[in-house]
Amino acid sequence: MMVQKSVIDELEEAIANKEIGRRAESLRRVTDLFVSGPARYSDEQIELFDMVMILLAKEIETSARATFGHRMATISNAPPKIIRALALDDAIEVAGPILTHSSQLDEATLIESARTKSQNHLLAISRRTSLAEALTDVLVERGNQEVAHSTAENPGAKFSEFGYSKLVQRSEDDAELAVRVWSRPEIPRQNLLKLFHDASEAVRLKLEASDRRKAGLLRAMVAQASNQFQTEARERSAAFAAAQAHVQSLYDSGALTDTQLESFARAGKFDETTIALSMMCDLSIGLVERAMVEERSEQILVLAKAIGLSWDTTRALLLTQAETKGSSTYELDQCRLKFAKLKAETAKMATQFYRLRERAAAPATAPVAAEAG
Repeated sequence: MMVQKSVIDELEEAIANKEIGRRAESLRRVTDLFVSGPARYSDEQIELFDMVMILLAKEIETSARATFGHRMATISNAPPKIIRALALDDAIEVAGPILTHSSQLDEATLIESARTKSQNHLLAISRRTSLAEALTDVLVERGNQEVAHSTAENPGAKFSEFGYSKLVQRSEDDAELAVRVWSRPEIPRQNLLKLFHDASEAVRLKLEASDRRKAGLLRAMVAQASNQFQTEARERSAAFAAAQAHVQSLYDSGALTDTQLESFARAGKFDETTIALSMMCDLSIGLVERAMVEERSEQILVLAKAIGLSWDTTRALLLTQAETKGSSTYELDQCRLKFAKLKAETAKMATQFYRLRERAAAPATAPVAAEAG
């Protein structure tokens, strides 16, 4: 009763005095009274403090509210209504400490702030010691780059599938964000694969520099996932099945020659070309397909030299490769010089390395005839 009487006296004095400075002082005294009181107040007492603080806080200037907010942010049993009011204040200097530190804030208020307030409010929320999935969903979707970085590096943040997907999407051309997402120990494997697979070259180099052992494992995982995707796509293609049967018959009869491969390439028959090159090199169709859609020409030059293809056939392969990238021209003069300088023995060793690497990564993988059959 003495607590209630003291608070009522403060409220009556504050309402009676119209000076903002006096009301700020009254709010300070009411806060002192709350802090110095018993560790546990009754519900009625909490409600009374809430009412007093809300009324007084409305009538004071921003700097005084900010001072009040800093103090309330660390009070574990602070009245909930004033905490909500402070958290939703448009002034970040008022709301910031509450959003970052107050243990009295409920998830609904945090989500409301994240959905409606400024980027500075979102940044303050992202620094809390723990963040639920529903909250990080909003932060990574609505937040700017600084908010995304802060959320991703917060060890107390939990992410839904949507949240991880959004972070991975935003990491494609953002090396700093990619490293933060990459570094999270609990990130699901599928999101980690997509992060590495979709990252730009600059981002990928950054990831590899951050953890070379992990990057090596991820490259193998990406290759495995890519092989599976390619295999499933081929199995659903009637055109591929027909092309495979045709090329297999040529191979079995000894008619799969340099000239035949050149004919496939010149005719723009991608399936027949890749299947034929796969059989002639004794490499999986998956590896050859990836080589044919790569930006760089070196692997095609190596394969062609290893099996003794002519420059005319190699040139046709390079033009087919260029077409898969949406380009109608190629730096053929430079490629011809590289092809001429490349020693057949070197190319054969490199091709053997490709075979060994594939078999080590996936022992069941075989050349195209077994893989697609």
